[in-house]
Amino acid sequence: MSEPGRVACFGEMLLRLAAARGERLSEAGELRVYVGGAEANVAMGLAHLGVPSTMITVLPDNSLGERALAELRRHAVDTAAVRRTAGRMGLYFLERGAGTRPARVVYDRQDSAFCRALSAELPWAALLKGCAWLHVSGITAALAPAGGAAVLAAVHAARDRGLGVSFDCNYRPSLWEGRAAEAGPVLASIAAQAEVLFASEYDLALMFGHSAPAASDPDSFVRAARVALERFASLRQVACTFRLERGPDEQALSAACVARDGNFRSRTHELRGIVERIGSGDAFAAGLLYGVRSGFDPQHTVELAAAAASLKHSLGTDFSQATAEELEALLRGGSALVR
Repeated sequence: MSEPGRVACFGEMLLRLAAARGERLSEAGELRVYVGGAEANVAMGLAHLGVPSTMITVLPDNSLGERALAELRRHAVDTAAVRRTAGRMGLYFLERGAGTRPARVVYDRQDSAFCRALSAELPWAALLKGCAWLHVSGITAALAPAGGAAVLAAVHAARDRGLGVSFDCNYRPSLWEGRAAEAGPVLASIAAQAEVLFASEYDLALMFGHSAPAASDPDSFVRAARVALERFASLRQVACTFRLERGPDEQALSAACVARDGNFRSRTHELRGIVERIGSGDAFAAGLLYGVRSGFDPQHTVELAAAAASLKHSLGTDFSQATAEELEALLRGGSALVR
């Protein structure tokens, strides 16, 4: 992936409306607005790491769509492949956790401009021009039956043009409601085309039709990832994060990457005073793709990815704004502040 060319990210952009910490959505007097979406988070995270990225999406032709478009441009993401149509913006609402009360997310994204566009064939030859890599997510596949077909069309077009492909399973049961039986086979069909797969042990069990594990640890993840490497000939790496939760504001995070030439574990990052964990998985994906694109060895790559996920917890946005210099500084054992 060290050859010239942008990383294209295909998926829906959303607006997050978040209640203040300590308030329920049902009683919030104000909601703060953030721009996000799994694939857009990866695109913006990559851009901050110095990797040219482009966003392939459909936004409504209104002021909310303009807000999302402006955010991409503000963070140096190429927007030439963004289409604007009539329709509505996808939304999700966040109620932050505190103490023993967990966070809660409410989606409001049905019949969005992006979802409507999934039923039409997209001009992939033009959209992928100048790109060296395509990143997609299982969230798009979950939005509608046409979503899975659209993602498969995208990855096949990318493979036909010699692009690398990464896939984040991003399984969300609430998004597959009413279609739960389809999730495993659809996600597996996309994973079979990827070179880099982001998947938990639960995701892998779902794809292979196995019973979901009661709990996951790095050793059992390695065994499951090895099965994926055996089944999917195109795969080079399977990566995942591990989180030990001591409370909503204090956690420990590490990561593992299983490659064809070995198993690699990151150091553990102690997270205290967490600002926002949403988007940390996307930051991890951006960090890993940065390492792959830069030609780093798998050990350094998984260390960079875990550092990116760790630093994301210090930001209120949905995406990481960490630079490569900040990741390297954190890995050297000092402050992530670059002077």
